[in-house]
Amino acid sequence: MVARRPFGSRDVLLAVADTVWRGLGKSDWLEAFSRHPRIGESAAGLAAGEQAGMQAADGAVRAALAAVNRQYEARFGYRFLVCATGKSAAEMLELARRRLGNASEAELGIAAAEQQKITRLRLEKLLR
Repeated sequence: MVARRPFGSRDVLLAVADTVWRGLGKSDWLEAFSRHPRIGESAAGLAAGEQAGMQAADGAVRAALAAVNRQYEARFGYRFLVCATGKSAAEMLELARRRLGNASEAELGIAAAEQQKITRLRLEKLLR
């Protein structure tokens, strides 16, 4: 991103961010994934607002999310990633459960697309 500066507009910056993200490899994606708090664990900064749907979650949903996070990490080797903005805890739990059934390569692509959504939302917030 730094090498592609200056950006002529907000739209150009967002387009470059998308292009750069798609051009990265698996190790880059996994590094980015590792920087996220697990869904349902305490989050700070932008992640806290993104996971606001967890605030209303009861103990059973929180426990189920913790369990599915462990299953997901054991299966795929990285944290469950979802663009949590606007999603309830129950929705995130259902998504995690469904995605456990994905093939490894398919799931990596889904997780990368979720990270790309998160990055875009964060960039848009910074540009306001």
